[in-house]
Amino acid sequence: QKQLMESGGGLVQEGGSLKLSCTASRLVFAAYVSGWYRQAPGKERELVAHMVTYGATAYADSAKGRFTLSRHDDKNTLYLKMTGVKPEDTAVYFCAAGSYEGVEYWGRGTQVTVSS
Repeated sequence: QKQLMESGGGLVQEGGSLKLSCTASRLVFAAYVSGWYRQAPGKERELVAHMVTYGATAYADSAKGRFTLSRHDDKNTLYLKMTGVKPEDTAVYFCAAGSYEGVEYWGRGTQVTVSS
């Protein structure tokens, strides 16, 4: 069974930094389109950033210039480095993997709370 597991969430002050990690079992990130989504209370889940198999990345406007998506193939781990965080970044962050047609696998999520 393919599984994704996020870690690294927590409470951070506005303007601070946080690095999320996602590990996978029975799934190789380099073979999938992978990335991070988030869902704030009362809002729909939204894409934050994604990476295609050969490593190119794309970001939501809200993440550009502040967040960095990376992948460590030897460790089969996906990262999201968040800097200059804002209260509106408060959400549950989900790791995801799939294809250009859509997400096939989700992690359970990790809570990120930004205090002002």
